[in-house]
Amino acid sequence: MYTGLVHLHNLLRWVIVITLVWSLINAFKGKNGKETLIMMISSHVMLLIGLVQWVGGDWGLKQIKSLGMGEAMKNAAIRFFAVEHSMMMVIAVVLITIGHRSAKAAKPNTKWFLLAALLIILFMMPGPWKSDPALQRGLFPGM
Repeated sequence: MYTGLVHLHNLLRWVIVITLVWSLINAFKGKNGKETLIMMISSHVMLLIGLVQWVGGDWGLKQIKSLGMGEAMKNAAIRFFAVEHSMMMVIAVVLITIGHRSAKAAKPNTKWFLLAALLIILFMMPGPWKSDPALQRGLFPGM
């Protein structure tokens, strides 16, 4: 079941990135559509899946409990998944939610919330481009 959640989490990131870029393009054009709603719902579902992984998986709360917070912070891979990735993605979901509400109200600041969320997601997403091998993940589930 945990592997299925990891794959779903990995797959949903592409839904979020695609709808986020789409929403950002529309925000710069001054348009808004249903893509922000799809983006917000996907990001909230992904946040819930991520929290389940953080609580029940090997890279979150379990590592902090077994090593202690001080030792967990000394290990770059554990720190990334247990603290940095988790907290920054919560911030990105908050920005996505604010961006959706802003787009719904047709406010001009929508693009800045969405741009900040996209940058946070891209910088904090584990992938093959990370220099630390412990942080490298496949681009798609099962890779």
